[in-house]
Amino acid sequence: MNTFFEWDRMFFNDLPVSFLLEVVFRTVVMFIMVLLTLKLTGKRGVKQLSVFEVVIIISLGSAAGDPMFYKDVGIIPAITVFVCILIMYRVITVLLGKSKKFEIFMEGKVQCFVEDGQFSINNFEREDLAKDEFFAELRLKSIEHLGQVKNAYIETNGAISVYFYEENDIKYGLPIRPQLFDLKSTVVPKSGIYACTFCANTQELQPTSAVCSVCGKNEWVEAIRTKRVQ
Repeated sequence: MNTFFEWDRMFFNDLPVSFLLEVVFRTVVMFIMVLLTLKLTGKRGVKQLSVFEVVIIISLGSAAGDPMFYKDVGIIPAITVFVCILIMYRVITVLLGKSKKFEIFMEGKVQCFVEDGQFSINNFEREDLAKDEFFAELRLKSIEHLGQVKNAYIETNGAISVYFYEENDIKYGLPIRPQLFDLKSTVVPKSGIYACTFCANTQELQPTSAVCSVCGKNEWVEAIRTKRVQ
């Protein structure tokens, strides 16, 4: 006799109970794959959320969505996925609290990008962050040049934190507005203070070709010392 709800199909989709063990195995494998994939995309790919949080959202979203409208996806296997993800969440949370190395692997470390108005080149090169993208983040904070910035950090969630010089301590710095930065050149047209476009080091230069005393590059743009507009 036909019934309105086909209970066996709805909950198990005519699959044996032993299939739940396969569901657990599949969930663990795919959870780890998603976790590693997002980890390799870097912080900027998951800005404002940790890699771990994004994995949880993706995993739970997929597990919850499919049984809602696919008749061939059983509810019980989906619930098994939820339970498995919850257990893995608890395990990883415990490991994060107990192992500093595991925490650094999962969450990363805070990196200093700007130190006293200049780029921390080694840290910058280790992160998958383009200079244009970094400048855009600073411009959103009403920063016109790096001489206004005492320190800038990329947090573990990909956000940029900035500490500013006091108004009287602002110094000449690399301009980050496109219309000024794009005037960069390997030739110094007139005497003045210039900023290296690679490391943001500032030097007083004469009209000639010059090499940066910090990084050895030779591309310059005229430095500016404007006050920061609040």
